[in-house]
Amino acid sequence: MQNTAKNSTPAASGELQRKLKSRHLTMISLGGTIGTGLFLASGGSIHTAGPGGTLLSFVVIGIMVFFLMTSLAEMASYMPVAGSFSTYATKFVDPSVGFALGWNYWYNWAITIAAELAAVTLIMKFWFPDTPSYIWSALFLAIMFLLNYLSVKGFGESEYWFSLIKVVTVIIFLILGTLMIFGILGGEAIGFKNFTIGDAPFNGGFFTTLGVFMAAGFSFQGTELLGVAAGETEDPKKNIPKAVKSVFWRILLFYILAILVISLIIPYTDSRLARSEITVSPFTLVFDKAGIAFAASVMNAIILTAVLSAGNSGMYASTRMLWDLARDGKAPKFLAKLDSRGVPVPALIVTAAVGAVAFLASLFGDGAIYTWLLNASGMSGFIAWLGIAISHYRFRKAYVAQGRDLRDLPYRAKWFPIGPIFAFLLCFVVILGQNYSAFTGDTIDWQGALVSYIGIPVFLAVWLGYKFKHKTKVVPLKECDFE
Repeated sequence: MQNTAKNSTPAASGELQRKLKSRHLTMISLGGTIGTGLFLASGGSIHTAGPGGTLLSFVVIGIMVFFLMTSLAEMASYMPVAGSFSTYATKFVDPSVGFALGWNYWYNWAITIAAELAAVTLIMKFWFPDTPSYIWSALFLAIMFLLNYLSVKGFGESEYWFSLIKVVTVIIFLILGTLMIFGILGGEAIGFKNFTIGDAPFNGGFFTTLGVFMAAGFSFQGTELLGVAAGETEDPKKNIPKAVKSVFWRILLFYILAILVISLIIPYTDSRLARSEITVSPFTLVFDKAGIAFAASVMNAIILTAVLSAGNSGMYASTRMLWDLARDGKAPKFLAKLDSRGVPVPALIVTAAVGAVAFLASLFGDGAIYTWLLNASGMSGFIAWLGIAISHYRFRKAYVAQGRDLRDLPYRAKWFPIGPIFAFLLCFVVILGQNYSAFTGDTIDWQGALVSYIGIPVFLAVWLGYKFKHKTKVVPLKECDFE
């Protein structure tokens, strides 16, 4: 029998182990962000809103994410904990808000794991069309579990290499695409003609572009992973600000430039962009146009790596959030246990079990359940971002109200209070307008509304239920806990 009382390791004393280096932190944020949103969903966005509408959506969402990341970096570098914005909301807003944000974020990434596993079944059917979906879901769920079970350093290393594959792919894509646009690879120079065909660069007007905002937001989700990873990062006061500065610009440039290249090479009117299939991924179409043999198979393998990486990061984030909730008495106590390597195994097992929801993909038709999960997860992500904006606003106000010197902060977010206020308002508008079309027809599309807005009533029920049960109140600024 293991005698944990005599074990002097940090894990045994209930603490995570700080073994994530700066390069791990950077790649974890990249790994949780660059995935199916860019490789698959970007084509549908371009087809729907045109190149201009899609670029505008990603630029505006990108600016919002920049403010959110700087807000999170200010809090995480000062108070690096695995509970991240759930802990910050508890300390600086209201314990009920922290409770709801923590469970919302766990749900968000647990569902994202399921969504990525559902995507795996679509990808593997490209090579093995007659195999049952549940085989691939179970196999990749086991791989994600083992990568997280090994150790936090093992997780960091695996995520580093997964992310590196994606980064290299995007760079090669951008180089090849640029050469094609200017005719350097031979043939006619494509130029900017596809940017002006039909109703380009904007298609469908303002509300169509607003609808693409949600897809853009889902694509950027994962940047906030660095806040969760702060609890296991070496020298967080130095490495978190460093990661924020590098990750944001890389992601923004990758997305903006990739969408621009796709828009210039493939006309937005091409119906193939609207299909979320590997054989017609916008990246596959461009590589195929460049004359790369077996473009679909190559891109299929890369997207498979991207899906595994995103699911891997999601399992890490949701496990740590669940562990922190348990440690704070907001989840069953057994979930707060760590093994001798500092891995929250019970929380990992529970999270992986929820990921098994992806098995539904084999029961209700491949692809349908993935779309539902993606939409539900996207709404939860925006709610988490709302929590970051509110928490940072209150954090800074409380910090000043208690007579603390802003110069003592390891990292100070610029443009306060404009940044968190802008992020909050934009998140709120996008949440409300995510599926406005469900209410504008002759009859209300209740099923479409439920799929799109399911995250809101779930969050409100958890938040208000905890608030009424425990009679929590907004924490006065001068009583906020900075320890």
